[in-house]
Amino acid sequence: MRSALGRMRRGGGLPVAFGGLFEGTRQFRIAELAGTATPVLLGLTITTGNGLGGKAMALSRPVYVSDYPASRVISHEYDAAVAAEGLRCVLAVPVVVRRRVRGVLYGALRQPMALGDRTMSVAVEAARELEQALAVRDAAQDEAQRVLTAAARPPEADPAAWEEVRAAHGELRALAQRVHDQKLRHDLLAVLGRLATASPEAAPPSDRASGLPSVELSPREVDVLACVASGATNATAADRLGLRPETVKSYLRSSMRKLGAHTRLQAVVSARRAGLLP
Repeated sequence: MRSALGRMRRGGGLPVAFGGLFEGTRQFRIAELAGTATPVLLGLTITTGNGLGGKAMALSRPVYVSDYPASRVISHEYDAAVAAEGLRCVLAVPVVVRRRVRGVLYGALRQPMALGDRTMSVAVEAARELEQALAVRDAAQDEAQRVLTAAARPPEADPAAWEEVRAAHGELRALAQRVHDQKLRHDLLAVLGRLATASPEAAPPSDRASGLPSVELSPREVDVLACVASGATNATAADRLGLRPETVKSYLRSSMRKLGAHTRLQAVVSARRAGLLP
């Protein structure tokens, strides 16, 4: 959100920008401000159909008014807040993910005027970038839920359950690198770490604590091994992880050396035994 607002201000010539994401199905709160003179807009609840942002939500398309207080095409529930901030020309762009409005980005000026095509284009592109980021986050959360659901099935009852978990684990590690939200990425990797130690092939905690040598791999080395465990070639792993094949090969050599393995299969088996892969 903060990045999208910054782009609207820098590239769109909109000195004031703000926005928020849905908390429910019909309303959201403005949670980010940029370039404002007062905090009056922060926390303002916007309902579908009300005001400029509410109209953008209802129509699922960008809308703007050249002079907010005088406009006859919107309702005026939020006039007091808009007037307190001194805004006149206001643009609202809905953030739409999978055909569902997830929030609204606003850009504004303190004088009445018509907006040009460049300003509109930059604002729409900023919304698209945010939509892509939310889509990646949603996919990561969905994949995490799939991993947890698969892991909840007893391996003894379904021998294929852990193979599904392992495939999802590798996909999710690759996806986590595309998540820009640092806290979410950290949380996802933490869950995957707990999942790896729960593998039926992992050494019991008592063994790992009292005799077996510990092995530490870098996050990228684990990412590469997770791809290898799914049967991926170096080229396929590079494509999934956004790396060069030579870089993948380097990470694989390094992890094999740390694990004392001479083949890719030995490296995967050792990593599972060490609780680094499920």
